[in-house]
Amino acid sequence: MTIAGVDEAGRGCVIGPLVIAGVCFDDESVGGLREMGVKDSKKLSAKKRVRLSEEIKELTLGYRFFELSPRTIDKVVFRNVPLRRLNYLETMAMAWVIRELEPDEAHVDPCDVDSERCIRQIKGVLPFDLNIRCEPRADAKYPATGAASILAKVRRDSRIEALRELHGDFNSGYPSDWKTQNFIRDYFSENNECPDFIRESWSTVQRHMRSE
Repeated sequence: MTIAGVDEAGRGCVIGPLVIAGVCFDDESVGGLREMGVKDSKKLSAKKRVRLSEEIKELTLGYRFFELSPRTIDKVVFRNVPLRRLNYLETMAMAWVIRELEPDEAHVDPCDVDSERCIRQIKGVLPFDLNIRCEPRADAKYPATGAASILAKVRRDSRIEALRELHGDFNSGYPSDWKTQNFIRDYFSENNECPDFIRESWSTVQRHMRSE
């Protein structure tokens, strides 16, 4: 049996992409993930995540990424269609990852508060049937999902580092980060239009755009 873990990184950030990662293992390999130190990526140092990501890639049967850009996210947020907002967009990205990996079972950390709806939406667009375990905190419960969370976080961190090199140090890109807040404030004190690496639909950005 093959098992895929699916998770995301960067959902709440105001700068940079939202990254969905999927990673597939045979059931024997999944048991070794905990011994490697795989767990929720938020509980690991950046250095350890990078090391584990390479080990995971060597162990896996396959892995996939799907990146949602700020502009893609803005479109669905501004459109504001019921049940077709960011949760649905992210769920469809997760479904694409699962379709690419073709596992027998998927362990998903849902973006929707309604886990059963998330399962229905994913299964509704897949050309094959599979068992889906979709539970909050799946990255802490299931090793395959923990592995996916590590790959997603490492990929997003690399994207953020590249953006910092291009545009200056905004630190994490999350709206709760004072460096990020200051960067956005300073940017819109000199510019009127939102650049493609910042999520215009976020309230943090809208507040500064309205104040100018």
